[in-house]
Amino acid sequence: MLELRNICVRYGPRMLADGLNLRVASGEIVAILGPSGSGKSTLLKVAAGLQPPDSGQVLWDGQDITQLAPERRGFALMFQDFALFPHLNVLDNVAFGLIEQRMLKSAARARAAEMLDRFGLAAQAGQKVWTLSGGEQQRVALARALITAPRALLLDEPFSALDAQLRRDLQQEFSQRIVAASMPTVLVTHDEAEARAMAGRGLRLMAGQLQNAW
Repeated sequence: MLELRNICVRYGPRMLADGLNLRVASGEIVAILGPSGSGKSTLLKVAAGLQPPDSGQVLWDGQDITQLAPERRGFALMFQDFALFPHLNVLDNVAFGLIEQRMLKSAARARAAEMLDRFGLAAQAGQKVWTLSGGEQQRVALARALITAPRALLLDEPFSALDAQLRRDLQQEFSQRIVAASMPTVLVTHDEAEARAMAGRGLRLMAGQLQNAW
């Protein structure tokens, strides 16, 4: 279980999180909705360890991981800017996380090739990521996020650059994988229809607090 407990984050005079609490159970998808600038992405960064809260705790299965480095949390992040490595080709971008986990490069690339095939990107495996369209880059980032079988998924507008049919397909695939892997998942999106399609619970971030959306 992923838990944010009494999280406070101040941005200038504004409180993006004001004693905020969130619990996400294994296999549960929780959607966080809210206007731009409300602090949705900041919450993901706090959970991931990319931004320390001003106060409060991040817990995993009851253990305080607030001070734990991002790479030691075992979480997968997918943000809007893709964060792909421009010097690597598509295959090695997807394989990167497995290689970092000390899997043999040949085995990691074989797993990455399977993932790219599932995402309809097998033909692009040898290309540099900067030669791909925005939608293709986002699919590469999604494949890279899933391949390491993370403990939790943190998703920030992950389908925004995709066409409607691929978006629906990936929403369904993600939902199935999350349930199968029992991964707590936080989905940040401005699209309420997308949130309802994927998440069992929806929350709206307003004035530093999470309120039930449904």
